[in-house]
This record gives sequence, structure tokens and C-alpha cells, in this order.
Amino acid sequence: MPDRTIAVPRREESGTTQEVCIHSRKIYDSCRGKDCCEDLRIYPTVASAALLQNSATARAREARLLWVSSNVEELSFNRGYYTVDLTYYYKVLFDGCLLPATDGRAEGLAIFNKRVILFGSEGGVKVFASDAAEDDVYESIQPIAVVEAVDPIVLRTRLIDSNQLPTDALPCNIPGAVLGAFSSGVDFDSASPVLVTLGQFSIVRLERDAQLSIPSYDYCVPEGDGILAEEEDPCTLFNRINFPTDEFFPPAIITDARFRPAGEENG
Repeated sequence: MPDRTIAVPRREESGTTQEVCIHSRKIYDSCRGKDCCEDLRIYPTVASAALLQNSATARAREARLLWVSSNVEELSFNRGYYTVDLTYYYKVLFDGCLLPATDGRAEGLAIFNKRVILFGSEGGVKVFASDAAEDDVYESIQPIAVVEAVDPIVLRTRLIDSNQLPTDALPCNIPGAVLGAFSSGVDFDSASPVLVTLGQFSIVRLERDAQLSIPSYDYCVPEGDGILAEEEDPCTLFNRINFPTDEFFPPAIITDARFRPAGEENG
């Protein structure tokens, strides 16, 4: 019978340390993504279609990440590994210029697809919970994909001839939250001659439910009393905020900048 080491509780200044079991998600594999999403097609809104079709110039001034859809499929030739198909949905805001020299604002939908392969282990346990519906049975065969991402950086905008547009199939199964982010609806039939290139940073990981043994020191008892805003006037609360000196005096060196001079990539 294999030996099993049990953590022995020991006394600490903050209280008693003991071994406890918790139910949480364990990360089995993860990867970082630094994707150059090149020449993404723009599907304009109904209100923006004419502007983007007839613009002499167009510049994407901002891109917002609306949603990331993921689909996990097991690899048949490599046990424990899975493909994760990801679809990023962006809301891109443009400054356009109609002839003759009439400025306007436009917006549209951009979509980026990528695939990664990660290790997610194996499992076939059926889980029944007392607070679930009768037909709500969770079967942990596939791991859960989690994506962490920030809004992208707009790298380039360019206009092309309508006959040079990609002939990809129209997107389908777009989440309702994405379509709801556009006030006038997305016109998928419009041949917008605008392509945009975005820089996307993200982290993708595969997780599974697991029972973990961790050290426990004590319960987390709140120590602060909080601030009752209704008991003080706004000026009193404002006076407690420190002056934002860094906003007025930018630092001479930025240590966590996304762009670095040539030759400092590994610094």
C-alpha cells in the first residue's frame, strides 16, 4: 500500500495552520497569445455602410473586444490533448472622410479566428448537485476553456477595391451580445472596402473541476468598517483622494511598455 504523507498542523503567529480540502478548477495547461490579426474584414452597421463604401480615406481610431467564443474538441491521435477554436469579435470605430471633404464617424464588426492545442487530461465523471435541475447533469469529459484578453491595438487601416475583398463565407452563430453592441444592426451584405489589422494579447487555459488540498490559516474576517457615503458630503470624500501626480509628470522610463526598442526583446 503506497505511503501517503499527511500535512501536520503547526502553530503560526496568525493562528493555526491545517490541511483542508476545497473544490475548485485546476489549470492543466495554458498559453500566451500575441496575435497580429492582419487585414480583418469589416462588416459595417446599417448606418455606417454608405460612409465606409464611399470614403476617400478611413482610419480606425479604436477597437473594442466584445466577446470570445470557444469550442473544445479532443484530439483523436494524442490522448489528453484538445484543440481550442477561438473566435474574437471586435467593435471597430472609424473616422471617415466622404467626398468632398465631409468628415463622419462609422463603426463595424471585425472577426478573428485562431486555434491552439493544449493538454487537458481525461475525465468521464458525471456530477449531480442538489441545487441543480433534474435534467441538469454535468459530465466532465472535456475540460473548460478560459480566455483572458485585453482590448486590441489598432495597427493599420487600409482601403482596397471592392473586387479584392476576401470571398470568405459569411459568419454565422454570432452571439446576441455581440449584435446587441451595435445600435443600428450589422449589414453583412455590404461590401465594405476597409481592412483593419489589430494586435491582440490574450491568455488561453484549460481547466477541470478538482478537489485540492491546501493549507488553511483562518477564516477571512473583514477588518475594515467601510465608508458610509451618505453620511459625508462629496467634497469631504474628494479631499481624501491623493493628488494624481503621475498623471501630470509622466515617468522617464516605462518598465512594462508593450513596445520596446530594437535589441531589448529579451531584456
